[in-house]
Amino acid sequence: MSEEKKFDCYICCLGAGYVGGPTMAVIAANCPNVKVTVLDINPKQIEAWNSDELPIFEPGLDDVVKKARGRNLFFSTNLDDTIRESEIIFVSVNTPTKKHGIGAGRAANLKNWELAARHISKVANGPKIVVEKSTLPVRTAHSMKRVLDANERGIKFEILSNPEFLAEGTAMSDLQKPDRVLIGGRTVEAGQKAVNRLAWVYGHWVPKERIITTNLWSSELSKLVANAFLAQRISSINSISALCESTGADVDEVSRAIGMDSRIGPRFLKASVGFGGSCFQKDILNLVYLCESFGLPEVAAYWNQVVEMNDYQKRRFAAKMIRSMFNTINGKKIALFGFAFKKDTGDTRETAAVYISKYLLADRAQVHIYDPHVKKEQIVHDFDHYKVLPSDMAFDDNVTVANDPFEAANGAHAIAVMTEWDCFKDYDYEKIYASMQKPAFVFDGRNILDHAKLKKIGFEVYAIGKNFGPAVNMETTAL
Repeated sequence: MSEEKKFDCYICCLGAGYVGGPTMAVIAANCPNVKVTVLDINPKQIEAWNSDELPIFEPGLDDVVKKARGRNLFFSTNLDDTIRESEIIFVSVNTPTKKHGIGAGRAANLKNWELAARHISKVANGPKIVVEKSTLPVRTAHSMKRVLDANERGIKFEILSNPEFLAEGTAMSDLQKPDRVLIGGRTVEAGQKAVNRLAWVYGHWVPKERIITTNLWSSELSKLVANAFLAQRISSINSISALCESTGADVDEVSRAIGMDSRIGPRFLKASVGFGGSCFQKDILNLVYLCESFGLPEVAAYWNQVVEMNDYQKRRFAAKMIRSMFNTINGKKIALFGFAFKKDTGDTRETAAVYISKYLLADRAQVHIYDPHVKKEQIVHDFDHYKVLPSDMAFDDNVTVANDPFEAANGAHAIAVMTEWDCFKDYDYEKIYASMQKPAFVFDGRNILDHAKLKKIGFEVYAIGKNFGPAVNMETTAL
């Protein structure tokens, strides 16, 4: 008998990021009879997964990884041997929005996915089940199967669509107790056999009634539509927040009133400075491009408005800040509390904070940022990636990443809450107020602070969807 422990199934995942790492960790934790290996071509990423400081922050992830790592969960850069060993290969690589060529700004860039498929086809030593875990356009599976099957050895592959529906910050509970697991496959016998094999893996901990099987195209489209519907709710309540500020209504009260209607429900009705993250905007733009490609311009325009409203909300918030501070922020220190796109994650992709920073720096403010889980290196990377700084500005001359909130706020004219971290609610705001320039402003982009208490201390407070006086009249201001 081989020294290596025999497992009932061998799984690997190409891509050790926010989806691949946690998903594989949960599979390994629930399936001790399955060997799970997470692969990546970046040695530093794999080193981090094998260390005591994981490369991503997600509540509960550390415990799950450390319990399974070395038992049946492994992290490696050895792609070829692991692919050959594996029966099921998840592909969870980045599929960003295209920046060049046809569909630029909307269509998904599938370069990484095709490279992964070509490499699997090149090194595979027998039939494999290849699982789409990345969010992909409808009918990508058909194209990828052609790439995989084009090998010269006659090896055949089955492609499944198994989109993730996890939310960063609650990913571990989403994976442990999912609302549903969706598996799409070809309707032929070989396709259904592959579907059943993946369903067997999930069946170790997911109730059978929550494992939904569909055809490939329905599964691929369902992921895009799910994110589009969630983002639509956020943009809808954000649009109403603008009306609330003009009329004297309170957006939190409106949200609570409509959310108690069982037909609507309360989820994703929290007004804010705008949604971020890697999925919502990318997936909606992908959906828009698909609709345009299939000759459905009215449908494309409908969904594009969700993104337009999100952009408007960020512009509106920045305009409110500038107008409230006497229409000039040149040289003024402004503290941003939070840089992650939401609490309980270190992910900063498409974070509202980066766009607010861009507007403030365009007006020559001095921006000081504090986030309890985002490092300076990530913020510097994002400023470069999103081209935040005007051409005549240098990061270190105009932006400071603070070690604590008191340092960020000391001498500042204003605080803007960008992320809904719970710790922001509990700070000593009397101490913070005493250290700031007067009048001292708080712009609550997440509606998490005690506004009455802040006003009593002496702050001038402005919040999303709340009319605290004529100064917050929100005529549209171009930035």
